[in-house]
Amino acid sequence: MIKKDQILLKPHKPDLKEKLFFLLSGIIVSIPITLLFETFAGNLSHVLPLFLSEAILIVIFAPLIEEFAKAYPLFYRHGETERSIFVLGFLVGLGFGISEFFIYVFITGVPVIVRLPGIFFHAASTSIIAYGIAKGQPIKYYSIAVSLHFLNNFSAIFDPGIIGVLIANVTTFYLSWRYYNKTSENFIEESYILNFE
Repeated sequence: MIKKDQILLKPHKPDLKEKLFFLLSGIIVSIPITLLFETFAGNLSHVLPLFLSEAILIVIFAPLIEEFAKAYPLFYRHGETERSIFVLGFLVGLGFGISEFFIYVFITGVPVIVRLPGIFFHAASTSIIAYGIAKGQPIKYYSIAVSLHFLNNFSAIFDPGIIGVLIANVTTFYLSWRYYNKTSENFIEESYILNFE
């Protein structure tokens, strides 16, 4: 029985508007982050050779900052189910990947085929972090996503055969699918009832 100072929460199911909001937030987040990276790289290149400063930026800083920025909106969701937070994480990452795709293809001239897998890589890596949030272990799953992102970026720069990029992408896609299948419509919170004492 529910007491006066308690409320019963129903699982939140994001509607289409909310899903579009999260997709758009991923798109909007990527532009300031890209500008931050370019500014940082420009400043770092005054101290280090250009190739080394860009390698440090792309391989080390990009995975740490991008994965955090994509997952940040997910920490403020309440009443979500494991499945809904996972889907919202996937959408934020998808939006980020789409925005990054357009920046690389239309501004820097990278071929479409090279950047296409990146759209889904970002969606999958953010969904891994979302799974960690749902399971109460965000740091562990953030570390997994950052490590895969690190491998992907490192291989893109230093592995002409792109074996590392393939391994990073396939592993990220596999983990995302596996974790999606492990989510449920259960609340993320421990209990369905909140006390206001």
